[in-house]
Amino acid sequence: MGQGKFIVTDTKGNLLFKVKKSHFKVHDQRVLIDAAGNHIVTLKEKMMTAHNRWEVCNGDSSSSKNIVFSAKTSHVIQLKTKLQVFLANNVNEDICDFRVEGSWTESSCVIYAGESSTIIAQMHKKHSVGSLVLGKDKFMVSVYPHVDYAFIVALIVILDEINH
Repeated sequence: MGQGKFIVTDTKGNLLFKVKKSHFKVHDQRVLIDAAGNHIVTLKEKMMTAHNRWEVCNGDSSSSKNIVFSAKTSHVIQLKTKLQVFLANNVNEDICDFRVEGSWTESSCVIYAGESSTIIAQMHKKHSVGSLVLGKDKFMVSVYPHVDYAFIVALIVILDEINH
């Protein structure tokens, strides 16, 4: 994703989302845009934090009062991918609302609801025509019923940024 190109299509090749990198802000931001050109969420990395931490805000806002969720690595140094996700109303962050586990280098991650074993989405590298394109890499993402696609895409963008 080094050039800011991140395109999400369905299995038929129809555009679902794209991600734009914004260079005009104090720190880098990513904006998730739907096929109609609407700004869905803005992703911004929090600077000066011990853990790799990102905030995701409604639309094209980057204001902390418009946060939908935040995500952070569970350890400052980690060999395997482990991301904790907290919805905006979870201010204490005692227990995460979602978590991501897996191996980014092997392009295999699972997204769980909270600390449970309930899977809401899975990602793995695909070697044929893909539904998610990260630069030259193609990934297949299986999103379970009643799960917001934009939420899953935002998490994958954060993972990509943390791991590059």
